Amino acid sequence: MSTRPEVLFPLFAKLESLEGIGPKTARNMEGLRVFVPRDLLFVLPQGAIDRRRRDTIAGLVLPAVATVEVTVMRHIPPRSRGAYRVQVADAEVTFDLIFFHAKAPYLERILPVGARRLISGRLELYDGLAQMPHPDHILAEDEADEIPDFEPVYPLTAGVTQKMMAKAAASALSMAPELPEWIDPSQKSTAEWPDWRAALHQAHTPDSIASVSLFDPARTRLAYDEFLAHQLTLALARMRERKTRGRSSVGTGHCREKVLAAIPYNPTGAQRRAVAEIAADMAAPLRMSRLLQGDVGSGKTLVGLLSLLIAVEAGGQGVMMAPTEILARQHLEGLAPLAASAGVRLDILTGRDKGAERRAKLAALAAGDINILVGTHAVFQEDVTFSDLRLAIIDEQHKFGVRQRLQLGQKGQGVDILVMTATPIPRSLSLAQYGDMDISVLDEKPPGRKPVQTSLASTERMDEVIDHLDRATRDGKQAYWVCPLVEESESVDLTSAEQRFKHLRARLGEGRVGLVHGQMPPDQKDAAMAAFQRGETDILVATTVIEVGVNVPNASIMVIERAEIFGLAQLHQLRGRVGRGSAQSTCLLMYQPPMAEAGQKRLTLLRETEDGFRIAEADLAMRGAGDLIGTAQSGLPRFRIADLEHQTDLMAIAQTDARSLLARDPKLESDRGKAARSLLWLMGQDEAIRLISVG
Repeated sequence: MSTRPEVLFPLFAKLESLEGIGPKTARNMEGLRVFVPRDLLFVLPQGAIDRRRRDTIAGLVLPAVATVEVTVMRHIPPRSRGAYRVQVADAEVTFDLIFFHAKAPYLERILPVGARRLISGRLELYDGLAQMPHPDHILAEDEADEIPDFEPVYPLTAGVTQKMMAKAAASALSMAPELPEWIDPSQKSTAEWPDWRAALHQAHTPDSIASVSLFDPARTRLAYDEFLAHQLTLALARMRERKTRGRSSVGTGHCREKVLAAIPYNPTGAQRRAVAEIAADMAAPLRMSRLLQGDVGSGKTLVGLLSLLIAVEAGGQGVMMAPTEILARQHLEGLAPLAASAGVRLDILTGRDKGAERRAKLAALAAGDINILVGTHAVFQEDVTFSDLRLAIIDEQHKFGVRQRLQLGQKGQGVDILVMTATPIPRSLSLAQYGDMDISVLDEKPPGRKPVQTSLASTERMDEVIDHLDRATRDGKQAYWVCPLVEESESVDLTSAEQRFKHLRARLGEGRVGLVHGQMPPDQKDAAMAAFQRGETDILVATTVIEVGVNVPNASIMVIERAEIFGLAQLHQLRGRVGRGSAQSTCLLMYQPPMAEAGQKRLTLLRETEDGFRIAEADLAMRGAGDLIGTAQSGLPRFRIADLEHQTDLMAIAQTDARSLLARDPKLESDRGKAARSLLWLMGQDEAIRLISVG
């Protein structure tokens, strides 16, 4: 069944097939991401107006919306340019309807004196008297049923009105067929969820203000449908990945023992647990696809190296990919002495390797003489071949898409993939973004790492801060100074790195200050970083280039200028650049007063905690999922009804359910399996359907 079921055809027809929608409105609807009738079903009302009938407006606390039956008493046309008034009376009170720029003949026709009308609109007090400007509804007694007790309020876009939306949604609802149930029966009855079609009707025709809330059973059910379709797609991709190829790599342990003997501390429980999970995955015949999440300084690099050594012990090779050359070289420096202690040959390949040197490396790689390769995107190039690649580690996942994960996997027969990220990801987002992967979390810090002292200071105390920095760096300490932007922008009053660099150099002396930002040529950037790493410069002025992974153990001071405009996760990453050595480290968050409430909240939280997972959850709550990862390049699905921030538990249930359904019925051929196919078609998950039909 790789074609869309016929029962769904009307929902994927042209929008013009709906009542009241012509070509122009159809074009306007695109502003709401509505292209076919199915899309309208998932644009739910974002509120409801209480339009229940009352006999009188007496006793109402104004302003308020009221729906009341009235008798038209008299018309009072404007004297000059004022408003046109129509006086009406309900069972107890007389009040005015107000119209601006309305034509008298039109008003006399719809509100003839002596007639009974049902009116609904917003009542206000003006000079102590109640009045209703431009009522939303004016209906004759026999049309009164047209106003629902609770009128749905839809999101709008240019050229689309509430009336159009209500009419089009009702028309789309009439096309929604009864579909077989795809939700697990026990889950559905425990949660007391309605059937799919009933849920849609309830969501679009609210019967109370509460029924437009996120937690209304009908809405929760529809959100779950989205999560389930998404998790089924990820689970199918994962099943296909694991089924197509995989290879058992069992290490002997001899290289790992040498490395553990060479390091001056014992790995944390979390590190040991992660290595055990990875070793079990690599030994299994299925292909590994695992995410290693660790907070700043939790020791991911050691876990990565021990995993690569499993591949080497099993007679194969490993590769570790970093997003930038700086990071790749840093991995090389960090790993080289440990690899040497295990007698393992480690090398690096970046875009800078050219000519004979590059050819020699490629030959050694193809012959299997290089055991572990560290590299950048250069590893993807076609002429890079391995003798026997067993494990690929990708550092800092958000720089690599799913497509690149697959590309890397094609470099060897059934390559195991481990993705490492230093950005703690809230559980809901990791399920949405990496639902196809298994997850290991490093939630302990290696012994001996002192917490970083975090404090706040106003930019008005700039001179004091520079004097303090002068004294500290003369005592042998090193400091980062992070600026928000590279060059002065007239529209945004932010100090640029260039300006701050010149200012500090003028105050502290020529050779003591270095500069690094994203727009410098790579060799200049590397030279400035290297000079700072060697201790030749005391202070490194930088933009957020240094956010990821840079390691200078002697740097113990971090100054972040205009910290209030940075995101929480970014501030946490930047702070993680210090506190890597034995000295007590400090992080100074400089803000420009007066500070907005959100900025204040962020900086206070950072001062209170160093727990990256707690910070990530708070960041999600403050900014929302899209902003947090930057939806455009995040690979995050855009759900129409489901809310990643507030429905984490629902996403987790959907993941478990999707995986267990496919474990029992991998081709979705049972009754529930076929229903799940309808769900995938309904949600436009054509990719998933292709995976079933191919698989």
